[in-house]
Amino acid sequence: MKDPFVTEVRKYRMEHTKKFNFDIHAICNDLMKYQEELYATSEIDKNKRFANKSLQPTLLKCFNR
Repeated sequence: MKDPFVTEVRKYRMEHTKKFNFDIHAICNDLMKYQEELYATSEIDKNKRFANKSLQPTLLKCFNR
């Protein structure tokens, strides 16, 4: 039985992947740009955002050359 939520996530993931011609570095750069924009508009204090060091995001270091 197919889960409709999983199907939808996979659909959007594939669309995003095709947009960057399956280039993992371009995909990561796009996600990092999105993450930076999201945090820039966030009203959460940057010093308090990641109080738990083990939960810090790792995407910012994703596949950097």
